[in-house]
Amino acid sequence: MGQAGAQTVTKWVYAFGGGSADGDAGMRDLLGGKGANLAEMSALGLPVPPGFTLSTEVCTAYYDNDRAYPDGLDQQVADALKELEAKSDKKFGDPANPLLVSVRSGARASMPGMMDTVLNLGLNDETAEGLANLSGDRRFALDSYRRFIQMFSDVVLGVKHEHLEALMEDYKEENDLVADTDLSADDWAEIINLYKAEVRKRLGRDFPTDPNEQLWAAISAVFKSWMNDRAITYRNLHDIPAEWGTAVNVQAMVFGNMGEDSATGVAFTRNPSTGERKLYGEFLINAQGEDVVAGIRTPQSLTKEAREERKDNSPSLEEAMPETYKELLAVFDQLERHYRDMQDIEFTVEKSRLWMLQTRNGKRTAKAAFKIAVDMAREELISQDEAVLRVDPGQLDQLLHPTLDPDGPRDLLSKGLPASPGAAVGEVVFSSEDAQKISREGRPVILVRPVTTPEDIHGMHVSQAIVTSQGGMTSHAAVVARGMGTPCVCGAGDIRIDVKAGVFKAAGREVKAGEIITVDGATGEVFLGEVAMIEPELTGDFAILMAWADEARRLGVRANAETPSDVRTAKSFGAEGIGLCRTEHMFFDAERISKMREMILSKDEAGRRAALDKLLPFQRADFEEIFTIMEDRPCTIRLLDPPLHEFLPHTEEDVAEVAEATGLPRDALMQRASELHEENPMLGHRGCRLAITYPEIYEMQARAIFEAQAAVQKATGVMPLVEIMIPLVGFASELALLRSKIDAVAAALSKETGFSPEYLVGTMIELPRAAVRADEIATHADFFSFGTNDLTQTTLGLSRDDSARFMSAYVDGGLIERDPFQTLDKSGVGDLIRLAAARGRTVKSGLKLGICGEHGGDPSSVDFCDEVGLDYVSCSPYRLPIARLSAAQASLRARK
Repeated sequence: MGQAGAQTVTKWVYAFGGGSADGDAGMRDLLGGKGANLAEMSALGLPVPPGFTLSTEVCTAYYDNDRAYPDGLDQQVADALKELEAKSDKKFGDPANPLLVSVRSGARASMPGMMDTVLNLGLNDETAEGLANLSGDRRFALDSYRRFIQMFSDVVLGVKHEHLEALMEDYKEENDLVADTDLSADDWAEIINLYKAEVRKRLGRDFPTDPNEQLWAAISAVFKSWMNDRAITYRNLHDIPAEWGTAVNVQAMVFGNMGEDSATGVAFTRNPSTGERKLYGEFLINAQGEDVVAGIRTPQSLTKEAREERKDNSPSLEEAMPETYKELLAVFDQLERHYRDMQDIEFTVEKSRLWMLQTRNGKRTAKAAFKIAVDMAREELISQDEAVLRVDPGQLDQLLHPTLDPDGPRDLLSKGLPASPGAAVGEVVFSSEDAQKISREGRPVILVRPVTTPEDIHGMHVSQAIVTSQGGMTSHAAVVARGMGTPCVCGAGDIRIDVKAGVFKAAGREVKAGEIITVDGATGEVFLGEVAMIEPELTGDFAILMAWADEARRLGVRANAETPSDVRTAKSFGAEGIGLCRTEHMFFDAERISKMREMILSKDEAGRRAALDKLLPFQRADFEEIFTIMEDRPCTIRLLDPPLHEFLPHTEEDVAEVAEATGLPRDALMQRASELHEENPMLGHRGCRLAITYPEIYEMQARAIFEAQAAVQKATGVMPLVEIMIPLVGFASELALLRSKIDAVAAALSKETGFSPEYLVGTMIELPRAAVRADEIATHADFFSFGTNDLTQTTLGLSRDDSARFMSAYVDGGLIERDPFQTLDKSGVGDLIRLAAARGRTVKSGLKLGICGEHGGDPSSVDFCDEVGLDYVSCSPYRLPIARLSAAQASLRARK
């Protein structure tokens, strides 16, 4: 029993290695993904170099305390270091038997390359000589020392990597040396002196030699990197909250650069591009881990089969180190079965001894995600429901876009490694800054670089594809591109890039910035010009998993569509109905808009009705086609919503052109456009307000709908399910009046023809007043559809068209988590939806509720819709699979 009133000491540091650990895989929120998995592998008895983790709570405290560490941390680190010394039988800072460590970040969500790492920490002139004596290899020791100086200077001291790299390249050129492996121990000693002198020149002080000073400086650098620009950009792109923080892992070094019996590599237990159950990865002999992912040396394949596919003459790991390869296979199988997911693994071989440095669930393309999930369910590693939860709905965009037409003409420039699948066409750019600038102008770009670094994240995000002349399948460009779903070709070695001149040369030709190229990330090919595309076929694993998703979900999924083409696409993507058919889009056809303008220019009701009679056949034909395609699926048709001035020309030039084309009086057009002008049309004479003034418009549309319903029922024997939606209702009296007009049209048609229309009448909830008075409005409604685009505008007082110019400042500044026009504002707009749903159903318990704003295709917003009990979501056709999968995942999570 402890003494009464004794204070609990906060545990900031967690040890791992030596067959035991203070943590496990379930502690990723506290230890970060890397730290939690290192602890888990240690507990599994795998060969993990020992170390310790400073928890994410340290990061939180560090920023909460104005970048000062919490009390007691220094002592806990000192104690953990002593334990690490005991486990490794080495001493930190001891010239005779030095312990060297790596210092790495490790957030709970994987952020490859976004934060900082320092290797070989603890080296100075004395410990480098000690390492040389212990290893019997002075060249290796000095190579490790120069790597440390270069990395520490860049990450901690702010002396850019390229400054020191340029010194080494100059030295190699002066001494007729080509590869780093050509340099001797004496060469490295010279370069170390050059590096130190450069640091002294740039900083006005010597490179730090005290290992403890080095350690705390590196730890601070990693915590600071949580808030660097590239990490912030990555977090924003992947919805990772800043308050999560990062952990820091301090781990005993093992060396892959100790000679020909040492190596380092990265491996995936399945192919992250295709999902095939084949080992996928690369390694380098006599190298350290950063060499593989940095793309500076082109790595070798892990398997003989992969080497032969790449037509590579360098031996694979399977051939060069067969015993190590067998050991790795056993470890990979153990880890995949333990984690029940595809693993991304880093390993090092030191003097033929295997060490595991990291495992995590591997990032994968959408195609791979579907295959891996389906295969693992069939292998009984996971359940069918788990397979549905494994695929990120946001990735589906990758599958819903065209690929290269195999029969289309193409002009091959280069062939590299197929690092991330997909096809794209765009202008060549050579810098991330240019990529960002040009993409803002609405022009697609393809980023072409020798290699990418974490600093390129902003340019990579806006690029349609990425091409690098160096690097392999696990390089920075490849890993990040796969995570983003961006097509990528790496290691296109026959491309010669001159970034400064803005040109690359390949196949005897010169391609300048701004020229068009096509990239096929699935084959690794780069073509000059634009290659034709074909639409995707969503079959195989996609179809299987989506069928499982449809079994799991509660929410219905509909589409926003009004053209026959869009309606067919929606149906092919699994739409269970049309949730929003915008009838105004049907009036903009050249033949129809003249009649619409004739109606607007009419001076009395008789003239308007005469013009509308000419429009009715067009409307009826449109609805007939939609009802025929959708068969027995419900179709929600929104009656005319925009203000009438949108159908008129506005400039004198446009007026003259329209007058000549239509024969309508020029002066009358100008005068009517002036009369209809509004200062704030979004809140003006539109929606149901138009029909209050001009009821004949909605009467014509209702008649067109009912006549189309009758025609399709007669032709096919199927009665179309019609839902008529009245927009912008704010008062129950508006809906009551307009519903009576629609009912009157139906009654008149029934009397004339004997056909009795079957239909529902409802409204869009897109005004705050409609939400809070939903009980009154529900008296006259068969359904509500939440128009969240306008409901967001009217609730937040934000223009969707203008807010994009400043909304990024709100998101980047932490004022809001996400743009409310992309992801539903759950605490504001969401509360209005919750309130309206509850009040509406107090009047009509079976009131049908849906959402038809673009939020219907946003995974987080779909989750909310399921939570509040809506019946369906509706979104654009190409987002339907995203909505279906999101709805399934929402249902499965709700059951837990």
